Amino acid sequence: MGVGKSKIDPCPLSLSLGKSRSVDTSQRHHESDPRNSKIPLCDVAGHSSTAEMTTGEQQGAEGVDGMSDDEAEEEVFFKFVILHAEDDISEALRVQDLLQNGFGIKPGIIFAEMPGGRQHLQNLDDAVNGSAWTILLLTENFLRDTWCKFQFYTSLMNSVNRQHKYNSVIPMRPLNNPLPRDRTPFALRTINALEEDSRGFHIQVERIFQESVYKTQQAIWKETRKMVQMQFIA
Repeated sequence: MGVGKSKIDPCPLSLSLGKSRSVDTSQRHHESDPRNSKIPLCDVAGHSSTAEMTTGEQQGAEGVDGMSDDEAEEEVFFKFVILHAEDDISEALRVQDLLQNGFGIKPGIIFAEMPGGRQHLQNLDDAVNGSAWTILLLTENFLRDTWCKFQFYTSLMNSVNRQHKYNSVIPMRPLNNPLPRDRTPFALRTINALEEDSRGFHIQVERIFQESVYKTQQAIWKETRKMVQMQFIA
């Protein structure tokens, strides 16, 4: 479906988010080396993962956190996706858990949890357009690689070119290894970043992740998918 859709939609980021594999967050937190991720996030050439779930495994996988099993069988529009450096998978999982279980913002996903067997550009496209908010995890590691820089530039351009995505890119400085403000790219300095160590962090989160905004984007996403599917069938 992803290939057919990309031929029809003129937007550079236009694919719908397919089923994502359920990831055991508790197990991810205890991995000894995050570099063992099946998706080499900072390789711009983007070789796809060699491990791919079978149809039976997909059907038997647990639903996305916050979703019922029936809902998980269908394509999911996430509330947020966290784009991060390969070395920051553990930190991304921690922030994901904080937002989902601390603030009730569900469902969310990190880039390392995107399905295997796809090119990086397709996964990035799916992640940005298959979620209401794109969180850029600003750490010392995020801007060291060309692929990571490409992630945030592409996300910003998508938010400018698509009206319903306006203000959907959220830079965030986490508690661990945050990127200093004076080294943050100018394009991101113009956006108010989430500062996890600030006193007003909770208020920032509540103001940004509005349910009404999510519902609006979800409705547009569903309608776009429906129209593309009809054109593809025709």
